[in-house]
Amino acid sequence: MKNTGDRRRTIYDVAKAAGVSISTASNALNGTGRTNAETRERVRRVAEEIGFRPNALARGLLSKRSHAIGMLTNDTYGRLTLPMAAGVSEVLVDHGVSVFLCATNNDPRLAQLHLEALLDRQVDGIIFTATRLDLEPPVQLSRLPIPVVYVFAEGPADSVTFFPDDEQGARLAVDHLKELGRSRILHITGPKDYLAARIRAQSYLDACGDGAEAMFGDWSEEWGHEAVQTVFARPGPKPDAIFCGSDEIARGVIDALRDLNVEIPTDVAVVGFDNWEVVARQTRPPLTTIDMELKELGHRAGLAILSLSKGEPVPAGITRLPCRLVVRQSCGSPLQSD
Repeated sequence: MKNTGDRRRTIYDVAKAAGVSISTASNALNGTGRTNAETRERVRRVAEEIGFRPNALARGLLSKRSHAIGMLTNDTYGRLTLPMAAGVSEVLVDHGVSVFLCATNNDPRLAQLHLEALLDRQVDGIIFTATRLDLEPPVQLSRLPIPVVYVFAEGPADSVTFFPDDEQGARLAVDHLKELGRSRILHITGPKDYLAARIRAQSYLDACGDGAEAMFGDWSEEWGHEAVQTVFARPGPKPDAIFCGSDEIARGVIDALRDLNVEIPTDVAVVGFDNWEVVARQTRPPLTTIDMELKELGHRAGLAILSLSKGEPVPAGITRLPCRLVVRQSCGSPLQSD
């Protein structure tokens, strides 16, 4: 009963092949009405065999849903958004929901055009995501007639928002270094005007106490390299561990330590933050780092927007998801006492 022709199969073809009425075939495929289990299974099997695909527009008119959601992001390169989008898609695909990913490039006009296009497509909801926790959306999303979920971005007080737990992630890094016997831990991180950088730095300072030093700069290898040169040019004791606010900074730190003939991890252990695998796995030695679980953030955001689009309640407020320590070779084994 395979479809060998070029003509698009319709519900009429399914009903005829299954020996049922059109309404029964429709009810069986849409899970409505009182069709018995045996008939539903037969109709669905026949539909698959003849190559019938339900019309998405007609299905949307019946359910009053488009079975699509939009993702707006300012993340031009996709470093953060693509793993999150993969997580969103994973939880939505089994529900027949598609995801439209739109990059705004931090351009309010482009963001407005994307938003209008998504609304024209009558998407069931929107997920807004960004490259920093404290970035406000470039367009007004709080008054839309559809639900909005925020992930890795700031939303209104009554919104559904998902963040990585930066405080817990920084504590994981410091605790790991302490367990390895490191006591002079330096923190080199990104710009102070980034909320994530401030949260991680404060968690580090709380854990390390007196003598702890957090150095703020750029999210770049160049800054990591420069910071190490500055610290090792100063008189006095040198750090035996460096906790970096990003994997890019960590790679610059490792390059600078190597230039100074400092052994890693024998003399100085290094931990990054991000688990950007294309960077972390290629450093020498491979980088121990903190994974923000971006795909899990996407899972949670996808489930939330799915529930909201069905009219189901989802608790408002910020949900912080725990980070994960990924151990590689840049920290080594516990130090042996003399």
